Amino acid sequence: MTQAHATIGSAHYAVRIDANGHAIVADEPRSNGGANVGPAPYDLLLASLAACTTITLRMYADRKEWNVASISVDLRFIREGKDERIERKIALEGALNDEQRARMADIAERTPVTLTLKKGLPIHTELMPANGSIALNVEARLDEALNETFPASDPTSITP
Repeated sequence: MTQAHATIGSAHYAVRIDANGHAIVADEPRSNGGANVGPAPYDLLLASLAACTTITLRMYADRKEWNVASISVDLRFIREGKDERIERKIALEGALNDEQRARMADIAERTPVTLTLKKGLPIHTELMPANGSIALNVEARLDEALNETFPASDPTSITP
């Protein structure tokens, strides 16, 4: 099962995320009042789509035994008024003919995250009762993971 847990303290707006056992830090850019110590939420959304696209295309090329040396995906989230869209550009390096390249483009349109984003999905929200002990336990685990991944004494962990 896919799952994630996010915790934020009083720091604006650094969020500690545990995504299925993997520690991630998200934040807002300085222009939005954050410290820019991690990707912003829409950056994470694009990263998810980019990862799914490249992984799916690699799996497909491997299964077909096509000579694909590398796959690169560039994404941009664009908002114009009330309209939003994602522009995706895919670069395929390798010995592919036009038919194979077209098939790869078709597969990109049907990756799991692409399909989820295109169709949308309901989000059910439930407000849980306050329970400090659970929150503190999660906070301690995430602090431990972040200290290993992003030590406070390491000046490169904070982007100027």
